[in-house]
Amino acid sequence: MTLASKITLVRVFLIPVVMVFMYLSGGVAGNIWQWLALVVFIIASLSDYVDGHIARKYHQVTDFGKFLDPLADKLLVIAVMTVFCQWGLMPAWALMIVLTREFAVTGLRLVAVGKGTVIAAGWSGKVKTASTMVGLCFMMAFPNVPWLGIAVNAVIVLTTVYSGVEYFVQNGKCLIDKQ
Repeated sequence: MTLASKITLVRVFLIPVVMVFMYLSGGVAGNIWQWLALVVFIIASLSDYVDGHIARKYHQVTDFGKFLDPLADKLLVIAVMTVFCQWGLMPAWALMIVLTREFAVTGLRLVAVGKGTVIAAGWSGKVKTASTMVGLCFMMAFPNVPWLGIAVNAVIVLTTVYSGVEYFVQNGKCLIDKQ
């Protein structure tokens, strides 16, 4: 297993740690659990950049990494968003938009692979992931600031919808059956 894949696996294992710390914080700003959750989330989020950089620089791009890296990203942000939804800091419809986009793009990629086409991660998808992770960091740091939650939720929904539409506009031809 490559170093890049090991780093990605660490990100997966950090997901329940982040969630446990968030639950222990009770959504209350300023306690040690809140800050530990934030620190672990930041480490996990930064590992996304690190594993990708290592994989490209040292030619460690593998099929396993191509599968696990985006899955780890999705699981990390959806875990935190689920806790925020449970706490009333994120509306369920916003989480549903994120989940719908992720399932739809994953389905599109599966159909494309079946037809011999690989859909690479697009720029808008990377912007969506980065802005979501940064926004969630702000929400974790300041959970009791209503306008911040509204702003972060808006950014997450807008970047999610935009990147999802872009994937389908650019790659929707994969869904057309040739008779």
